[in-house]
Amino acid sequence: MKFVTGESRKPATYQEIAEGGRNNSVTVHGAVHLLRDMGGLAFLILRMARGTVQCVCAPEILPEGLCEECTVELSGTVRDEVRAPGGFEIAAESLTVLSRPAAPMPVSLSKGPLKLNLDAELALRPAVLRHPRERAVFKVQEGLVRAFRDYLTGEGFTEVHTPKIVHAGAEGGSNIFKLNYFGKKAYLAQSPQFYKQTMVGVFERVFEVGPVFRAEKHATPRHLNEYTGLDLEMGYIGSFYDVIEMETGYLRYAMELLAREYAPELELLEVELPGADRIPCLRFDDAKRLAAEKYGYRIRDPYDLEPEEEAHIGQYAKEEFGSDFVFVTHYPSKKRPFYAMDDPEDPRYTLSFDLLFRGMEVTTGGQRLHDYARQVAKMEDRGMDPAGLESYLMIHKHGMPPHGGLGIGLERLTMKLCGLDNVRYAALFPRDRSRLEP
Repeated sequence: MKFVTGESRKPATYQEIAEGGRNNSVTVHGAVHLLRDMGGLAFLILRMARGTVQCVCAPEILPEGLCEECTVELSGTVRDEVRAPGGFEIAAESLTVLSRPAAPMPVSLSKGPLKLNLDAELALRPAVLRHPRERAVFKVQEGLVRAFRDYLTGEGFTEVHTPKIVHAGAEGGSNIFKLNYFGKKAYLAQSPQFYKQTMVGVFERVFEVGPVFRAEKHATPRHLNEYTGLDLEMGYIGSFYDVIEMETGYLRYAMELLAREYAPELELLEVELPGADRIPCLRFDDAKRLAAEKYGYRIRDPYDLEPEEEAHIGQYAKEEFGSDFVFVTHYPSKKRPFYAMDDPEDPRYTLSFDLLFRGMEVTTGGQRLHDYARQVAKMEDRGMDPAGLESYLMIHKHGMPPHGGLGIGLERLTMKLCGLDNVRYAALFPRDRSRLEP
């Protein structure tokens, strides 16, 4: 009979080695990132979960056939070495091979940046994600999600987990994946919108981190068919600016966390963190006009922002206000979903917003209709049948506080923060209209 108690067997981490004292004995594990035989001495670069460590090995402790991507456990003594990555190295005393690769890597991970085109890199994704620069992107992404959870939990939000198989789309339109659900029509969720609004009536403030599915036949650097949404919804708001303030607080917290705890990844990726202490807000119509006037082009679509306009408005915010972020508010009603609250001062516009980051939309949000009669009336005005959304309307029928929320596209936020030129680089295993594997 054996009993377990949750005791962890945890070798020293990169951070513990880097921050610990010298002349300490340590045991570490990782993959052989690079092996250089110098005759009487061998230099082994060990790729750990975070960071690479130089290890100096006498030839007699190296197992026969040791090669790159062997996984090993190594014991030795930490000592200063200014020429080594991180300013230290391990003088190895023993090395045990835990596994050996059956074939060499299709690309070298130890010779600087990968020089692959996008399709080739995505086809080799399970292998190339091991590259220090590639995995640094997703460590930064971890920090963005961690900050979202930490900040909102501290602001009294409850994390929820809503269904991704639904009976109706939250935003209508044709961009929705259809399923045969045991003989019934079903869809993959475009958004957790209906459910997070429902949970405002339960917890007042809720958030979710989860997948979002869009059946859009785009092939652009900014679109994915499956992405991760950072969603929040909050009740008892005074105006939709309360939602804007909440996102600004999150962004400020996230940048502080990244600067404090993700410096190695930021340095490797050459990321310049944006300021988020003072973000300008421009009305939709003003933003379009100001950018068009400054950069000398004609407005073509008065009801929406084209990607080029987002870039110009982002440039305008940077040049005029010194901000990488800009909130664009009061979008036209005809371009917003049926649950968006119209501006009582001018019903042609809504109490809604987008956040542009370095010239790209990364967030959509706003205040929602909470009155039952007004919600039904707006649905009918749009030719919708309220009977098809009875379970959603139940929250309005039985009373809801003024509320609003937002959804952030995690991959787009990561892409712009890390200076990537395609959103697929910010998705571990991206899904677009032509890619279903790996």
